[in-house]
Amino acid sequence: MRRALDRFLILASGLCAALAVAVIALIVVAIAWRGGSALSWQFLTEQIRLVGAAGGVFYNIVGTLILVGAALLVSAPVATSVALLHGVYLRSERARERLWLALSVLSGVPSILFGLFGLVLFVKFFGWGKSWLTGGILLGVMMLPTVAVALIERIQALPRKYVEAAAGLGLRQSQIIWSVILPQCASGLVTGSLLGLARAAGETAPIMFTATIFAGATLPHGIRESPVLTLPYHIFILSQDSFDPAVGAKVWGAALVLLGLVLTLSLAALPARLKIHEEARHG
Repeated sequence: MRRALDRFLILASGLCAALAVAVIALIVVAIAWRGGSALSWQFLTEQIRLVGAAGGVFYNIVGTLILVGAALLVSAPVATSVALLHGVYLRSERARERLWLALSVLSGVPSILFGLFGLVLFVKFFGWGKSWLTGGILLGVMMLPTVAVALIERIQALPRKYVEAAAGLGLRQSQIIWSVILPQCASGLVTGSLLGLARAAGETAPIMFTATIFAGATLPHGIRESPVLTLPYHIFILSQDSFDPAVGAKVWGAALVLLGLVLTLSLAALPARLKIHEEARHG
């Protein structure tokens, strides 16, 4: 009975994994099939024209990269501090559990709530209007748990003998962090950042009221009233007018570009992620 149950669970797990991969592959193939006809050098290098029916998505790509770049600058230092607090400075297991719970809660907050928070605080209270910086801050807070958890896992996988050897040489805790922990755990920060950026690049709800517009923007000219064009919002708006064949082709083309950006970031994080788990298994 136990062998039969084990075989059944292995088979069921394999079927579920195959089903998940098949669904993802189907989505990728469908987007590539329908968006491939719109993809061209002009589409990637021209700006939007005729309310999306002509032109390309150059400034949408640039705006998306600006937002995720700002999000990375916001989240990376904070996530590093949180991970060091969890792995180095907190001695109480209860305190660590509470910090982990806070990260889990933050990770589960719906993205639209970040948008509403940014609308009230930055757009209205601070008077920034729609601003790329607001979008970067909101996306940075959204990806904070992903980056912090990846770095926490890497710190936990670090062999204790490295820290003990450094302490035996007389290094202070701050010196151990800078010379041992951070260099050895940099892959965790890179992995979490790439995964977080992959999520942030595809978000629409946090930025649609705070950081982006459909047309009329190029590069930011400051902080106040300085929105950018983005791929997710571009797709969101054009998809409502997809009955026009010309517009429909542009929607699928923009979706293919966004998918390529997200997949690139996700796949780039895979080797470092596998290395972390391998070192944790052997450590």
